[in-house]
Amino acid sequence: MKAMIFAAGLGTRLRPLTDSMPKALVDVGGMPMLERVIRKLKKNGVTEIVVNVHHFPDMITDFLDQNRNFGLTIHVSDERNRLLDTGGGIAKAIGILGDDEPVLVHNVDILTDFDVNAMLCRHVKSGADATLLTSDRTTSRYLLFDGEQRMQGWCNVSTGEVRPHDIDANSFERLAFGGVHILSPRMLKRLREYSCKEDVFSIVPFYIDVCREMDIRAFVPDMEYHWVDIGKPESLSLAGKYVSEGILE
Repeated sequence: MKAMIFAAGLGTRLRPLTDSMPKALVDVGGMPMLERVIRKLKKNGVTEIVVNVHHFPDMITDFLDQNRNFGLTIHVSDERNRLLDTGGGIAKAIGILGDDEPVLVHNVDILTDFDVNAMLCRHVKSGADATLLTSDRTTSRYLLFDGEQRMQGWCNVSTGEVRPHDIDANSFERLAFGGVHILSPRMLKRLREYSCKEDVFSIVPFYIDVCREMDIRAFVPDMEYHWVDIGKPESLSLAGKYVSEGILE
């Protein structure tokens, strides 16, 4: 399996730590975030990865070189001159990974132990164009899914905004996006087309724009699992506690 890890972010929520290093190399229980994600993906059968870089990019490339890419084929997607956001970042990485097989995308600041292979099996079995890790955790912004777990839109419960504007958010199940998703070749091609109009864009608005034409499915793991957004100080401390207690690797 091929994968992409988002490691280009500025990590503003983790300042002052990220004033002198990239978020991807912030320590989580004795190991950099990036290494934890790479090791998890390797354990789940990923053999080729693209890591995008922007903030302190040389520190990340040096880290990968020093660790001999952890025995994997790892490419660097260089965004040092212009941060492309999540959607634009994937579109650029397609030029490296190709669009002939599914690609798993993983935020570097998500620490989780759900079964990646179960997600891939579900993705393949459903024939979806994209499969998104989701949960019913409390947040202000939700993706909206119908009874077949197919995405129909998005809503912000704090502002009342709904997209597309002509749908009734109360008619759908609200699920929070977990920062891990699988894109099929058809979705990768659609993303490349979309990026021709604008090269800097976020992936969630893209999903909202194309959900009526593309099959985007929710994946809610059957087994209990842990999920931590380690991109903020309080969650970083919690993640360190989970690691020290052997709850998360």
